[in-house]
Amino acid sequence: MASSTPHAAAGVLVLLVAAAVCLHGATAQLCEDYYADTCPDAYDIVKQVLIDAHKSDVRIYASLTRLHFHDCFVQGCDGSLLLDGVPGVINSEKGAPANNNSARGFPVVDKVKAALEEACPGVVSCADILALAAEISVELSGGPKWGVLLGRLDSKTANFASASNLPSPFDNLTILEKKFRDVGLHNIDLVTLSGAHTFGRAQCRFVTARLYNFSGTNRPDPTLNSGYRAFLTQRCPQNGNASALNDLDPTTPNIFDKNYYTNLAVNRGFLPSDQELKSSPQAQGVTAPIVDRFATSQDAFFKSFAQSMINMGNIQPLTDPSKGEIRCNCRKVNDS
Repeated sequence: MASSTPHAAAGVLVLLVAAAVCLHGATAQLCEDYYADTCPDAYDIVKQVLIDAHKSDVRIYASLTRLHFHDCFVQGCDGSLLLDGVPGVINSEKGAPANNNSARGFPVVDKVKAALEEACPGVVSCADILALAAEISVELSGGPKWGVLLGRLDSKTANFASASNLPSPFDNLTILEKKFRDVGLHNIDLVTLSGAHTFGRAQCRFVTARLYNFSGTNRPDPTLNSGYRAFLTQRCPQNGNASALNDLDPTTPNIFDKNYYTNLAVNRGFLPSDQELKSSPQAQGVTAPIVDRFATSQDAFFKSFAQSMINMGNIQPLTDPSKGEIRCNCRKVNDS
């Protein structure tokens, strides 16, 4: 439902003017300079909020990058993940298994939105905030820089069912390939985007079965590096705290680099889905060679990651003003 306030109406007018700059034929396309005239400082505003947030939360860069992933894989990159639940109206994606008590960083998104609303009221979408925050987070962590394509609108709906089918840490390679293929991404994107696990944390519950009852055998995963397994059993004892956090990359946990792949090469992947990319029988000749290439060349990984993030950001972008809006508050639909 469109807002009836003069403030919001002015924002819609600005949106339509800005969108015209990026028109190619009859369809609005995303472009890097979408906010060049309407909010020229948008990138710098987002970056400053993230830098400030990182001072008190070293995990925030990885968390914000993950939000962009989890948004784009559910009905496209439309900010649907950010919507809070409304009884009988919106079943929030935040409660889906992959997000519940796991997805984080929403208050920082709120701060970014507030800063942008102060500078450029009604102009920058929440979906674009997630795209910008992901690029800035990766760059500030030592990773690659890329031109973020912008011009998305925010959805007025969420999709709990689709959010419940996000790629899972327990998925095997066949399932992972299908989930990526279903959104128009390919094996190179699967391996490349999984490399975002080069920073961030994960809970013990995602590795417990590999340590103590792999595939119902009551034994550890035989592919897990023995030294790493011993380390993890200390961090995640049997019947211990399943929510305890562990570095996804035990070598450089807060730096965006190629060490995720060097870890997989020696069977030190934390999540089952990560090690699948290298050790699964189906991975040989398919995803394993990509892992090996990135393990030996950070430049190759960075170049591929930048392209795959652009590919992911192009999953069903919402650009039709009759179906989307620029939310004033990322947590709720305008006029709700």
